[in-house]
Amino acid sequence: MIDKSKLPPGPKPKISLMNLLRFRKDSLGFLKDISKEFGDIVHFRMGPLRVLLLNHPEYIKEVLSTQQSNFVKGRPLEMAKELLGEGLLTSEGEFHKRQSRVIQPAFHRKMMGSYAPAMTEYAARLMESWEEGKSVDMMQEMIKMSTGIAGKTMFNVDMEEEAPEINKALDSVMSLFDRVSLPFAEFLLKLPLPGTIRFFRAKSRLDETIYRIIEERKRSRLNNGDLLSLLLQDQEEGGMSDEQIRDEALTLLLTAFDTTSLALTWTWYLISQHPQVEAELHEELDRVLKGRMPTLEDVTLLKFTRMVFSEAMRLYPPIYIIARQAVHDFSIGGYELPADTIVLMCPYLIHHDSRFHSKPEIFNPHNWEDRPGGQHPRYEYFPFSEGPRACIGQHYAWLEGVMVLASIAQSWKVKLVPDHPVEIAQLLNLRPKHGMKMQVFRRK
Repeated sequence: MIDKSKLPPGPKPKISLMNLLRFRKDSLGFLKDISKEFGDIVHFRMGPLRVLLLNHPEYIKEVLSTQQSNFVKGRPLEMAKELLGEGLLTSEGEFHKRQSRVIQPAFHRKMMGSYAPAMTEYAARLMESWEEGKSVDMMQEMIKMSTGIAGKTMFNVDMEEEAPEINKALDSVMSLFDRVSLPFAEFLLKLPLPGTIRFFRAKSRLDETIYRIIEERKRSRLNNGDLLSLLLQDQEEGGMSDEQIRDEALTLLLTAFDTTSLALTWTWYLISQHPQVEAELHEELDRVLKGRMPTLEDVTLLKFTRMVFSEAMRLYPPIYIIARQAVHDFSIGGYELPADTIVLMCPYLIHHDSRFHSKPEIFNPHNWEDRPGGQHPRYEYFPFSEGPRACIGQHYAWLEGVMVLASIAQSWKVKLVPDHPVEIAQLLNLRPKHGMKMQVFRRK
């Protein structure tokens, strides 16, 4: 039995409904306010849920690494299972470990060389569609391009034209995630609400696409070492069913294009607002690339390019809230918490904390130039989470970010459309609420 006197400080239990309403209206603002008032470990009720906010790298490491076996993704990702099934993002325990072992080779560093050409190819396609001074929604442009890259590198198919349909499905699951904190949220999926109907229709179309790709690959018997080859090889050896292959393929497709496309969208926005950074970026690209498209060998030379991408993900981390659920009672920071507690960790807050980052609200890529070997401080900077359940494709995401940024920025400049509103939509990730309308101009 947990001694209530040993619970961390936080808003009083009697205002749990108010906590829920504030969290749903502005999760980042609410978490920032309570951490400022109560410190780095905050306990509060949110409707029927017992929640713990951790706002210090030391405590976050406890949950994501040291005590990670006591925490599952649990309730916070139950809604995602409706779309992703038992994929790598949502599965737990030995099953997750097995799936991870099968999939890991597709994201090993040695595979990155085979992916780099597709990244520059789809960046080139995008640029070919642009016209001088044309206004584009950079978020949609990045989503379309990243979907094409993910389809080519993971399944060896061209999925660029299916990007709108895939993005529509992702939007529908985002709306479901918005309800996850509501009491009895799981029962909402059983009601014929408009959002629920849209979700299941989009899911059905996605299933048709993924199963078609699986069947076409089976007939071709192509094995080129990509993700789909690994999944089908495991099936032939008595492993996964078609449904499991579908779950893994869809999980990795959606996470691959969604996180990187949004990170790049925010990067373009920040570059457009900081002419000095843009000038330094162009100088490096002109010096290293001399007008040609980048290759894998160029990545280590494009130091400032990587610094720009790193800093953009500090200000706008793709994964801005990480949630876990305790399996058993646990202790942290001298406090005792019961099983089933939901633990929230917020990379966005840590990335904007002056204790860990100098002048945290300022976009300054030079923050990263003195890092030994370009390493980032773990748990002070974790845009792809940390620990055993960190994003399996983060090397892939880093490579795509640098390759695409270098490919496009050496030939084009971007400028935010005047008076276009830039606001954050706080869903599963940080999206521009109104898209990102930008004008594109060829570099002279």
